[in-house]
Amino acid sequence: MPVSLDNLLVVGISSRALFDLEAEEAIFRTQGLEAYRQHQLANENEILKPGAGFALVRALLKLNKLTDNQRFVEVVIMSRNSSETSMRIFNSIEHYSLDITRAALSGGASLAPYLQAFNVSLFLSLHEDDVQAAINSGVASALLYQKPENAFEELDQIRIAFDGDAVIFSDESERIFQAHGIEAFEKHERENARNPLAAGPFARLLKALSYIQNNFKAPDGRAAPIRTALVTARSSPAHERVIRTLRAWDIAIDETFFMGGVAKSEVLAAFKPHMFFDDHPGHCDRAALFVPTGRVPIKKEV
Repeated sequence: MPVSLDNLLVVGISSRALFDLEAEEAIFRTQGLEAYRQHQLANENEILKPGAGFALVRALLKLNKLTDNQRFVEVVIMSRNSSETSMRIFNSIEHYSLDITRAALSGGASLAPYLQAFNVSLFLSLHEDDVQAAINSGVASALLYQKPENAFEELDQIRIAFDGDAVIFSDESERIFQAHGIEAFEKHERENARNPLAAGPFARLLKALSYIQNNFKAPDGRAAPIRTALVTARSSPAHERVIRTLRAWDIAIDETFFMGGVAKSEVLAAFKPHMFFDDHPGHCDRAALFVPTGRVPIKKEV
């Protein structure tokens, strides 16, 4: 009987997001495919350094070691490499003892069509076209920034921080703010405070993390292996709708910060997430100086 990935948190990550392949990317862009191919073949036994998504992936995979009979996370390498040039990636996976056994190697083609086939819950990449196509198809996806020099790679907990509107929640309220300003936005939120916000692209991921948290709550008071934070530009009176929405979803976020327009970077540096997801390029640019960051593109109707 085929193995099912239906009840797992499946993370699809590009090889360039998992490992530092920026030098190789430069060879491909400046010298072409054949020079890239020759470089990878000649260096296939040279271990790659960790990339922007490495710390998050390694931390998530540790969840599978917390119980003897249940897996919670599956990671799939999704690369535009061909099988011929992929040995260096697999050798690096083995070197770091990453429990990754599945791969989609598209030979230069778009990866987005294969996300549903692997039941991917979260897709991480440094290739903007693939991330946009993934978001358009309804998969939570983020374009990763290069990791900061002080990236937190070894923490006892998996820590993930989210923006609210257009990430966890839909962009309904965000569109009102952009079109009509802060007063119209606050009026709309007051009037709809008891109406839950629609789910955004990362709602499914948040719910999956909440499920794992609930399954690992230790009776002896030990900390759960996952800690989540909501870091949103909202403030009072727009806070109420957020709180009521999470309550309606039966999700408890560990830490919540209503920033009211204050820069998020200092709070994020204190929280020390393995990854922060936001849709605003400006927020991401600032946050990426302090913490691993992924930008969530707005879905485009096709």
